[in-house]
Amino acid sequence: MTDLARTIEILRDLIAFPTVSSDSNLDMIQHMGALLHDLGAKVDIYADETGTKANLFATIGPERDGGIVLSGHSDVVPVADQDWRSDPFQLYEANDRFYGRGACDMKGFIAATLAMAPTFAERELARPLHFAFTHDEEVGCLGAQALVPQLQASGIRPAMAIIGEPTMMKIIEGHKGCCEYTTRFTGLEGHGSAPDRGVNAAEYAVRYVSRLLELREELKTRAPKGGRFDPPWTTVNIGRVGGGVAHNVIVGKAEVEWEFRPVQSTDFDYVKSEIARYADDVLLPAMRAVHPDAAIETEVIGEVAGLEPMTDNEARDLVAGLTGDNGADVVAFGTEAGLFQSIGMSAVVCGPGSIEQAHKPDEFIALDQLSACLDMLRGLGSKIAA
Repeated sequence: MTDLARTIEILRDLIAFPTVSSDSNLDMIQHMGALLHDLGAKVDIYADETGTKANLFATIGPERDGGIVLSGHSDVVPVADQDWRSDPFQLYEANDRFYGRGACDMKGFIAATLAMAPTFAERELARPLHFAFTHDEEVGCLGAQALVPQLQASGIRPAMAIIGEPTMMKIIEGHKGCCEYTTRFTGLEGHGSAPDRGVNAAEYAVRYVSRLLELREELKTRAPKGGRFDPPWTTVNIGRVGGGVAHNVIVGKAEVEWEFRPVQSTDFDYVKSEIARYADDVLLPAMRAVHPDAAIETEVIGEVAGLEPMTDNEARDLVAGLTGDNGADVVAFGTEAGLFQSIGMSAVVCGPGSIEQAHKPDEFIALDQLSACLDMLRGLGSKIAA
């Protein structure tokens, strides 16, 4: 069986696992773990605290530092209320396209790595090749956030990571981070005719939003020189503001859903510290002067590190040599790459398929994209052979 035929068969199996982020991915993880274990790989499966989700980390080759990680997420977005021409969890082929939920985002890449695994296992590798397959990337990169410290604790120190998100096999060396929060305000209800006797949670939520909008303008002045993102500065967005029950009732509870997308780690620290200071030093004292039990609490929905473009990037240079593409770009969508970068690894995003197909009905990956990915992986195997 050819590498391409094996990839398609594996992709068929992977798509049949309905690994929507709200559901378990254990069956798919165990399936992939068995494939790699049968090849002699060292396989570790890390379950989350619920026992319904897991990450897989497997290694082929010598147990030493300096390995290369091939990374992909196992979860997919929902198909509810989407109009598919076929069952989204059964691979459908037409006109050299392979349709199914996750086909490009990102089971196509995972299938290609697993199809090439027997070739990797047959060779004597000079450096380890790691497979990292995670859960819950689509809802905040929760799996990768758990995996990174587990790798550090185990003493595993790869040198670089290739994250196979769909880029049409173009090299991506940077993307913004994505940090999402829900901030809840607890005040004191009362009659609207006596607003000074209550603590209006909605009013303090509005003041909180106003400070976020001030920070948004300040961040424009902090854009790195020569920034390549569009826009080049860290952005802030207010997604939802809610609270209150009636026109004549002082609002007792309110909440703000908001996000920001940092272009650099210093902006992440700046936004977090400034909005926390404003809440703790300005808003809360005013609220508690009327009602001691007033509160402002922020829930972290997800904090995904950005991938900062680096002058020296071994992963980028390696993939450029494998694909023949000497250019590298930045993108708006987020990935797990920044998490690997945060522990000292060089990282790059490069994988088959188009992000334009991701999350849509009739998601597909084209045959030529799978072929191009296999070419890259063959070259990688030759590159690291002893």
